Amino acid sequence: MRALRARPADAVRRAERTGLMLQLAAPLIWIPQAGLLAHAVGAIAAGASADAALMPALGIALLGFLRAGCDAAGARLSFRAARAELSRLRAEATRALAARSPLDLDRPASGLAASVLAEQAEAVVPYLARFRPARMKASLLPLVLLAFVLPISWLAGIILLVTAPLIPLFMALIGLQAKAASEAQLVEMGSMNGFLLDRLRGLATIRGLGAVDATARRLRADAESLRTRTMAVLRIAFLSSAVLELFAAVGVALVAAYIGLFLLGMLDVGATGQPFGLAGGLFMLLLAPTFYEPLRELAAAWHDRAAGQAAIEALERLAAPGETLPGQTLLGADDAPHTDTAFAAPAVRVEGLGFRHGAGAAVFDGFDLTVAPGEHVALFAPSGAGKSTLIALIAGLAAPQAGRVLIDGEALTPASAARLRARMAYIGQKPHIFAGTLARNVALGRPRVDHAAVRAALQAARLDAVAARRGPAPVGEAGRGLSGGEALRLALARLAATPEAGLILADEPTAHLDATTAQEVTEGLLVLAQGRTLIIATHDPALAARMDRVVTLAAEDRP
Repeated sequence: MRALRARPADAVRRAERTGLMLQLAAPLIWIPQAGLLAHAVGAIAAGASADAALMPALGIALLGFLRAGCDAAGARLSFRAARAELSRLRAEATRALAARSPLDLDRPASGLAASVLAEQAEAVVPYLARFRPARMKASLLPLVLLAFVLPISWLAGIILLVTAPLIPLFMALIGLQAKAASEAQLVEMGSMNGFLLDRLRGLATIRGLGAVDATARRLRADAESLRTRTMAVLRIAFLSSAVLELFAAVGVALVAAYIGLFLLGMLDVGATGQPFGLAGGLFMLLLAPTFYEPLRELAAAWHDRAAGQAAIEALERLAAPGETLPGQTLLGADDAPHTDTAFAAPAVRVEGLGFRHGAGAAVFDGFDLTVAPGEHVALFAPSGAGKSTLIALIAGLAAPQAGRVLIDGEALTPASAARLRARMAYIGQKPHIFAGTLARNVALGRPRVDHAAVRAALQAARLDAVAARRGPAPVGEAGRGLSGGEALRLALARLAATPEAGLILADEPTAHLDATTAQEVTEGLLVLAQGRTLIIATHDPALAARMDRVVTLAAEDRP
């Protein structure tokens, strides 16, 4: 595993090839084992003493240990390579999801993405670790075994050749249904997970509207549909295994019947050259099950193929390019662009801005806005007038379709977005709170935000008493355990711990708060915004009145 971490691409490919070769070598070792066993039995049947079987027995035992070692090592290497490949696919999908713009209407639902990345992706490992080695063995091993059978009996070889193709033929026919059933099952699972996550997020609203029973019935129906699709996949898997076992058993039985009739003298055709004796017949009989064994393994892993290919396609769909976040770099915490100097309030200018969501009506068409350095501006409008969209465009969360956004005279482009965003702080209506302590939620993994900086930030946001009361107790995911006002003050603490942020963008920071809490959040925001440029999207008249200037975005001002 150390090698896989050191050189991911080369090491994974090397481990995969080595694992495949070892798993192919393991069944080939059975050929000399079968030869030794047949020779020993033939010698004893010819009148030799039992001592004649000692050396063949020793050889069989040594070869058995070698075979087991090759098989175990090959399976381990294939499994490690499969896990590394799954990690790569997950990383690509996660990177693509992280790079998608929050305003992208085609962005996958979070429940679906979580289902694909966490559950469905696990089907890739059996596909790579089991099906691919089984497919390679099924392609090569029967040909090698046939090369040892034909010099003894051409008829036995014909029996093997005639019966073997029936197995992949029926497997292919069944596999088409298996792949379709697996894809339908994965889609159903992702849809149900997305529905469940969406309803859990809105559980309070559902209870308030009295829709709990309707939601439960919908969830029960989805679960029943998933059960039906899962059982369909299992039925196909059992059917493919039963078909393979039937043809494999018939093939071995035909070879055994032919060898028995030949040795009894009831059938004198089929031998290549001289008639074969007990040793030759036993050797072919021992190889016959091994001839079908790779095909049996392939059938057992056929369901893994269908589920694995469906999972890979689902991961590739998540990794497909979409509307990306301009300047997205996915840098680590140590590499994120930042400055160690104090903030400098920038000027903001929006020129000829044009933007629309998908194929809908234009949200902005030729919109202009100028904000002076250190000025506090409120974008005042009712819901749906484009306030949040304008804040997102200024933050570089999406690229405008016309016009441009300039920060201190520098255009916000994909090349400059990451660097310019390092000078911004964004506060939304519902800041995301991670599962962890308040200190961790303030630091956000930034090494430069040490314990003293966290403590000062909590004091600036008036959260020090809450932090002292909670101690090391973690906050739940999405802020469980915190009130709405405390969550907003936590966002202010993050701002206080970001001294390089000279531009503050706030999207409805007092929405859904009572008057007292909204007043406290407003006062805290204004204190932290002193000397900084502040742009707030709001429909709260009290908050707008505290700004230096109010820009009204009326619906009739837009096309």
